[in-house]
Amino acid sequence: MFKGTTILGVRRGSSYSMGGDGQVTMGETIAKQGACKVRKISESSVLAGFAGSTADAMTLFTKFEGKLEECSGNLVKAAIEVAKEWRSDKVLRHLEALLAVMDDNHSLMISGKGDVIEPDDGILSIGSGGAYALAAARALLENTSLEPEDIINKSLDIAANICIYTNDNISIVSV
Repeated sequence: MFKGTTILGVRRGSSYSMGGDGQVTMGETIAKQGACKVRKISESSVLAGFAGSTADAMTLFTKFEGKLEECSGNLVKAAIEVAKEWRSDKVLRHLEALLAVMDDNHSLMISGKGDVIEPDDGILSIGSGGAYALAAARALLENTSLEPEDIINKSLDIAANICIYTNDNISIVSV
């Protein structure tokens, strides 16, 4: 499990958002409190977030953007191509990160072990506080009429109060 971040993606109807806390840790030390670990990719409606090493994640973001372009915006195909290359390339296979990506139709988690996972409920969560944020998001999605952005904000705040590697400096991107 990657320590030092919590990324959460939520969809409700045709709306979807992704958010992350801002904490970066090096071992047991907080190195930065205001990092932005989520973003909109290119000019598209694809949202992406990462957990793990920042340099590795930036490499994977760049690789994913290229594959997304090669695959004419097909998120699933691009994710599979990145996972295949990530797993088989001698240099890439040593990258330590996880990616979470969303578009109008899909929510995917991508790992260097070749995993491309689409959760049944459309909620993505990665990082050390991911399980806490996931539980909160599921409860809020099922029992409120909150928009995805509000669910993310409240869920990440809950995770920040439980996980020592998550803070309440939250960045959210939405479509």
